[in-house]
Amino acid sequence: MSTVTILDGGMGQELLRRSGAEPTPLWATQVMIAAPSLVRDIHADYFTAGAQIATTNTYALHRDRLEGTAFETDFEKLYRTALDMALEARDAHGGGQIAGSIGPLGQSYRADVQPEHDKAVDLFAEVARILARECDLLLLETVASIAQARAALEGVSGLGKPVWIAFTVDDEDGTKLRSGEALVDAVAASGKADALLANCSAPEAMPDALDILGSTGKPTGAYANAFTQITKDFLKRKPVVDVLTARRDLGPDAYADHAETWRAKGATIIGGCCETGPDHIAELARRFARDDG
Repeated sequence: MSTVTILDGGMGQELLRRSGAEPTPLWATQVMIAAPSLVRDIHADYFTAGAQIATTNTYALHRDRLEGTAFETDFEKLYRTALDMALEARDAHGGGQIAGSIGPLGQSYRADVQPEHDKAVDLFAEVARILARECDLLLLETVASIAQARAALEGVSGLGKPVWIAFTVDDEDGTKLRSGEALVDAVAASGKADALLANCSAPEAMPDALDILGSTGKPTGAYANAFTQITKDFLKRKPVVDVLTARRDLGPDAYADHAETWRAKGATIIGGCCETGPDHIAELARRFARDDG
């Protein structure tokens, strides 16, 4: 059985928890502007817990997210800060990799707010070029539609770094994307990706998703959120993530129990998403350390 690579856990919600800040549309970026050292500290805590990869705090760092704010002209500066915090934590730890996080344009979980294809490709390409200079791999996160997958993969191509793509699937049906499209069709459109994952979805949806992802023979993985269910009615109301609440039944042990089922489905890349923290990653590292034996 192949060794499990341990990803880190959630960053945005952990930043809000540690800072005590109120959620804003800028989310994790807002906290990083006020207290960049918190980002470094969270990366460090994940490495200490057993994570082998630090995911940069750039998920929501897109020009469209900054437009109309006081930080609209700080795009490159904010990327520099996010990269520095991850690199400092990695260097202090003495090892590990850096994954350059590229989140969806517009809004998470929404398939209807992405720009037209050519514009989306250009926006993805801009951030990918920045991240590829100092990251070990590029991680496309929370991909909710086939159109998003195609634009993101085209945008990150040709940079000489491995590309992992992580799909967000329906919490009630892991065979479908949030858009309602079939995951199998998204996988067919993702031939250039080096690894296929499912993320930011209910842990119960991951096994069905992994069955489909695993059909390609490429490395697969999962990192679920610990939110209350993101229902279709929730998405119809077009809210933002700060109105979601954390589940009370997904502590480190329960979360790792789910991860054991993902491992049985062939997942070799496992971590945590929103509302998971260093304790969750420590338990994953403990459970899967036996794979090294």
